[in-house]
Amino acid sequence: MRRVASSALWPRLRALQIYGANTGVGKTIFSSVLCAAFQKKLRRVQYVKPVSTGPLDEADDSHISAFGSGIKSKTLYQFDEPVSPHIAARGSSLPISDNEISVALYDELKSYATGEDGIAIVETAGGVLSPAPSGSTQADLYRPLRMPTFLVGDHRLGGIGSTISAWESLHIRGYDVQSVGLFAEGRYENAAYLKDYFAERNIPSFSIAPPPEPAAARDEDIKAMKAYYESSSVNAEVIGFVESFLKAHDKRIEDLREMPKQATEAIWHPFMQHSERNEGNVVAMESAYGDYFQTYTKQKDVPSGAGQEEKALLSPAFDASASWWTQGLGHGNPQLALTAAHAAGKYGHVMFAGAVHEPALTLSQTLVHRMGNARLSKVFYTDNGSTGMEVAVKMALRAASKRHGWSPEDNVEILGLIGSYHGDTMGTMDCSEPSIFNKKVEWYQGRGHWLDFPQVKLRDGQWVVEPPKSMRKTVGKTRTFNSLAEIFDLDARRADWGRYRSYLDAELWHLRQQGHKFGALIMEPVILGAGGMMFADPLFQRCLVEAVRGIDPNIDNAKAVDGQGADKDWQGMPVIFDEVFTGLYRLGRFDAAGFIGADPDIVVNAKLLTGGLLPLCTTTASEAIFEAFLSADKSDALLHGHSYTAHAIGCSVANESLATMSKLSQSDDWAGFRQDWKASLAVQETKDVGKGSTPWSMWSQSFVETVSRKPNVDYVFAIGSVFAMSLKDPAGSGYASTAATGLRDRLFAGSRAGEPVIHSRVLGNVLYLMGAMTSTPETLKGVEETVLEALSR
Repeated sequence: MRRVASSALWPRLRALQIYGANTGVGKTIFSSVLCAAFQKKLRRVQYVKPVSTGPLDEADDSHISAFGSGIKSKTLYQFDEPVSPHIAARGSSLPISDNEISVALYDELKSYATGEDGIAIVETAGGVLSPAPSGSTQADLYRPLRMPTFLVGDHRLGGIGSTISAWESLHIRGYDVQSVGLFAEGRYENAAYLKDYFAERNIPSFSIAPPPEPAAARDEDIKAMKAYYESSSVNAEVIGFVESFLKAHDKRIEDLREMPKQATEAIWHPFMQHSERNEGNVVAMESAYGDYFQTYTKQKDVPSGAGQEEKALLSPAFDASASWWTQGLGHGNPQLALTAAHAAGKYGHVMFAGAVHEPALTLSQTLVHRMGNARLSKVFYTDNGSTGMEVAVKMALRAASKRHGWSPEDNVEILGLIGSYHGDTMGTMDCSEPSIFNKKVEWYQGRGHWLDFPQVKLRDGQWVVEPPKSMRKTVGKTRTFNSLAEIFDLDARRADWGRYRSYLDAELWHLRQQGHKFGALIMEPVILGAGGMMFADPLFQRCLVEAVRGIDPNIDNAKAVDGQGADKDWQGMPVIFDEVFTGLYRLGRFDAAGFIGADPDIVVNAKLLTGGLLPLCTTTASEAIFEAFLSADKSDALLHGHSYTAHAIGCSVANESLATMSKLSQSDDWAGFRQDWKASLAVQETKDVGKGSTPWSMWSQSFVETVSRKPNVDYVFAIGSVFAMSLKDPAGSGYASTAATGLRDRLFAGSRAGEPVIHSRVLGNVLYLMGAMTSTPETLKGVEETVLEALSR
């Protein structure tokens, strides 16, 4: 896999990063003082300057070498021009990426981890937000290593504000600032003010005397500076910081090692049989950044002997489940963090009953506009996908019951698909057929009827649409296709369309003859997620919408399907699309409904809505659904809400997330993904497939096809950021199958020391992988290579 930097944490090597509130605040002076102070406690002290600009003889590591006795120093990237790194790097023959620098720094620190007590002082360049060679900020460049930080404050006029701003910039990015130090300049009294300010935040601070003025003779200057460093290194507050830092390092490790055990004592985990849980199989996530968790497990914590290379305590693990499908813009995304902080500072949380704030209004308008569904007009806010679906069902059942004159005593059901799952609340569980998720829940009743459906699969390099056995007499046997795009060319599949409509019309007629009253059709468009990652034939789903709306199959009445006609009212029964998982770019486009060319009356969105940062859900409904709750009686209103309904922080982050993903959809990386899949498209690029663009995936065609031919793989599919493989299991498929657990465990164990591992989830015999919207082709290629290797073992 592509190398990425891990959190820099070893048991006996301590790493301390020095940041400055600004340029010229004395970072190198403080680094020298701390090197000298640590040298009195530890055997090995190393100074590292990752990036330096200016003449070599003026470099900071030269200063350390000149004044620090026995202290080794090194600069990793030196640019001769004395300008900001992003300007100096322009003369480099090759661009220097943030990942290249962070990996180089990690490897340098790793070389010092020899099983002996030591410390590495890592000094940054300029201020906290000064540019890196790539143009990003230093705070973002070094964030993957998450080293404990010492902030050198600004002792000059205006330094109070710049020091506090620098600390806030680090804090909001997840850094742990251990202490703040600055020169004791009496004129502005910065040190006294900042000591009180940071004490309130449980951050110790101290000041030391400024260095002596440069002497005329170099020998005298060196002598004076050495004396200064010696006296400063025994300063009581400096010694106090050194001792507290060493204790904090040991406590950080102790806490990390104890977390799995303490979790087994205090936490009830979701979706886990706790008779199988122990401290050895609980993964402690120390932090996360970008595509990766920083993970600790008991099994990988192997003590190193003296003189041996010390094993890092934390391993980067690719987040292959996108953190239960929420991750869109990378963990620790600084822009989302800043957006959340701004909204927190502006609003905190304000109640939403009979009120409005700009973030919620903007988000509502954006969703209604971007969905392009003329039926939709009103947005209702909840906290998560389960509750959003609960609201959707309430909406649909009220509208259907009111129109048809059904009473509360009538047994009103929902119509859905076999294998679907819409949430863990009591109401939404009743909208799914009996399964491992719900059938042992005491109040579960299963209020509905569920239809089986044809599935899209890539098996042995061949795309197929495979009907279930119960449908084959009516719709025929498995169909083969030249490409995924050909499957999505719905208008060209007239023969399939006719067979599907005949089957569905007959099924619905029989159900109605049996007395079923359906208050809603509920569907996950394209992919059924929690039920087992099943790829439904989009044409079948479109035909199902047509059938429940009573559309005459012999005339052209597509407007009744997509809501573009003058009549935007629902027909037959309200149609709910559960896009909690599949919506908002997960499948490569803004909404999943467009793939099947049918617009719902109600659509639910969550997961990617806030880019993986906060829980938030929207249920967007048509005007006709909304009007079903209007009357002069308060009891007829939709009496549903949450304390944090439409919380301003979540809405603000959602607006930022959607805007960012919209830009990503036009990015060069996404263009490359599309180009990879375009090569085998049977449909012209200019031709609409369904209602949207041709399907593509972030996972390469060659990888998907190669996996599909593996002897232990039944079938695979890929679309957008989603890849799923179904492994063969002689004992039978389904959620209770353990066929995929071995592969999951091999991916997390890794095969090469020092390389990232893959943290994945399984659904029975199905193992799935997802990228974030920001995952790069290089990252995903590395994941692909690791998966192929694991499948061969």
